[in-house]
Amino acid sequence: MIDTPQNIYDDPVFFAGYAALREAESGLNAVLEQPALARLLPASLAGLRILDLGCGFGDFARAARARGAASVLAIDVSAKMLAEARRRTEDPAIRYEQAAIETLEMGEGAFDLAVSSLALHYIADYADAVRRIAVALAPGGRFVFSVEHPICTALGGGQWHHDEASRELHWPVDRYGEEGRRDTRWFVDGVVKHHRTVASYVNGLIDAGLALARLEEPEAEPAALQARPGLALQRRRPPFLLLAADKPA
Repeated sequence: MIDTPQNIYDDPVFFAGYAALREAESGLNAVLEQPALARLLPASLAGLRILDLGCGFGDFARAARARGAASVLAIDVSAKMLAEARRRTEDPAIRYEQAAIETLEMGEGAFDLAVSSLALHYIADYADAVRRIAVALAPGGRFVFSVEHPICTALGGGQWHHDEASRELHWPVDRYGEEGRRDTRWFVDGVVKHHRTVASYVNGLIDAGLALARLEEPEAEPAALQARPGLALQRRRPPFLLLAADKPA
């Protein structure tokens, strides 16, 4: 039985909390995940046909076009996200489409670059999604994505353990090898994520015929660490896993 694609981002309470977080750029994605994702992209995006899976407000789509991408197909399951993305975008070469990654028809060899930022941990059948993405890539194309690190998803709603003075003692990890659904709370109850191991993320790419190019568990860059010393805490457990893989030419 295939899980119904989740659309928690259209929950009004969730969407309001998420939008406030992104507008303030106070989340870890702004200072850790996004810089690492940028490092994994091709040096030049000029002329590339790009697939953006889980496009959110369309920030990456607009940035890619500013760097010379020929076109961007930006996909999101959330109508609220897409409405905001369209409001912020005036570019006929960016096409926004409401669709789930699980069921999206991508076309064979239609894209030179596929990118997904913090979306694939919501997908139940990662291996199937990667196989379809690999087919959609042209020879020589690249797939770059980020997910919450399996160390964080293993316990679902994992949290730091603190001492009596509220100092972080350790981050608990359990059920790591037990892959599958995790029900968590983020802004609202009932947020569903899917835990899988680092090995499963990597081997899913290899099994789909892609060649692993890079794996990152990013830490704060010096400027960000100077501005926000509290980011040093993230060195004690990686919040994100990023992978880049290439389709043989």
